[in-house]
Amino acid sequence: MLMEILCRLSVKDLLRLKRVSKGWNHLISDSTFVKLHLQRSSKNTHILLTFHDYFYTKRRNFAIVCPVQDLLDNPNSTLETLSHKYRPFDRNYSILGVCNGLVCLGDYNCEFKEYWVRFGNPATRIMSKNSPHVRLNPDHYNYPYMFMIGFGYDDWSDTYQVVFLDNNRKNSQKLDVRVYCSGDKCWRKTFTCDAVPTLTGLGTCVSGTLNWLVFPKSCSDGKQLGTVKMSELEIFSYHLKKETCSYFSVPDGTSEVLPFLPALVTLKGCLGLSHINGHYLVVWLKREFSDEKSWSKLLNLYNPICDDLEILYMCENDNVVVLANTNKGEFILYNIREKRIDGRQKYNKFKMNLFSYDYVQSLVLPYRN
Repeated sequence: MLMEILCRLSVKDLLRLKRVSKGWNHLISDSTFVKLHLQRSSKNTHILLTFHDYFYTKRRNFAIVCPVQDLLDNPNSTLETLSHKYRPFDRNYSILGVCNGLVCLGDYNCEFKEYWVRFGNPATRIMSKNSPHVRLNPDHYNYPYMFMIGFGYDDWSDTYQVVFLDNNRKNSQKLDVRVYCSGDKCWRKTFTCDAVPTLTGLGTCVSGTLNWLVFPKSCSDGKQLGTVKMSELEIFSYHLKKETCSYFSVPDGTSEVLPFLPALVTLKGCLGLSHINGHYLVVWLKREFSDEKSWSKLLNLYNPICDDLEILYMCENDNVVVLANTNKGEFILYNIREKRIDGRQKYNKFKMNLFSYDYVQSLVLPYRN
């Protein structure tokens, strides 16, 4: 009964209670309670917004936890207020993904050409140690072959994993999959298959898999963007539990040549695909991940001058999406059902490359307990 009551409290309140006594601290830190609290936590109430702020002499990277209702009510002031509340990263970290309240950060040493990751929990402000370093020399890869990376969670083993796809290094024609779990002493090689020409570097985590957009094997001659049709693309999927790889198709009816790079996104736990079709921003949603026929068109927004539009959030009832026009520095609230724009607000154009992740505040530790 006590655990049922406690698991409905916020992370902030629980952190205060941990300081009351050793007994409270032990209960709230217990892994069973942490999982129960995560299950009971309200979903779709926050997102994690990331962006670069070029107002500084050197580019600074931010990651801020944003209440969804504040973003819907007043997106511009919310972004400005939170920008002052949160400090930028002290290093030039890149966000590799977000799962169950944990954020995976990547860092790179240009001099030694080494890459490493670490995990952090913004709600508890706990950070893990750096992972073992991986040597990544860009000269070892020829476009469109390159290394890829992604962050995900395997509920079967209860592990948070970073998956590194070492793709055609030194023209090997092979793709080696290496996995790092929090607390491991090395990157573990799990799988080898034929190399794949790739379009995206960051994997999108859905249903225990990490997914990347790739050219099909028949395009291994390295077709350039602008000559490839949407229908020629495939999705390369790595299953975290099974440690296997597979391919599946993009939505039907998308046979146009690609003028811009399409993108995989996650919306309310579902895999999404956004791309430009003529003067329209088109977004597809795969409602049932295991069903290749479950793609449905979510959005078909007229975009006459091909502005760079990013989807930041989709409301619970699927009626309204929040978009960021990164060319104009503008938030857009678009009503899908009524096919109309419900609001626009300008934001500081120094804030570039806005991107969002589904986020839930949790007590999950960024290292093995």
